[in-house]
Amino acid sequence: QVQLVESGGGLVQAGGSLRLSCAASGRTFSTPMGWFRQAPGKEREFVAAINWSGDDTSYADSVKGRFTISRGNAKNTVDLQMNSLKPEDTAVYYCNEGQYHSGTYYPGTSWGQGTQVTVSS
Repeated sequence: QVQLVESGGGLVQAGGSLRLSCAASGRTFSTPMGWFRQAPGKEREFVAAINWSGDDTSYADSVKGRFTISRGNAKNTVDLQMNSLKPEDTAVYYCNEGQYHSGTYYPGTSWGQGTQVTVSS
């Protein structure tokens, strides 16, 4: 069973940047991974995903041009660079391991514990 651990959340002013990281233990190979977020009172929503090799990515329209997902230096880690943050980006961000086919990410059942991102106006 894979374990996903997120890090890097925090409090930042609007227009600022944060970098989230997710490490998947229990894997000796890279797998497709994605980021989701859930704001208070809202459903969990897709943010970004990356395929196993790191050469294909997809993003929610709300974060395109501001967020960048990438494979980390360590095996089966994934980073989310968030720039030009807005108050509406405030949420708990979750890492997920899933499947990625033809630009579409299919979330799996393994989730991290989440990391809080708060953007003040």
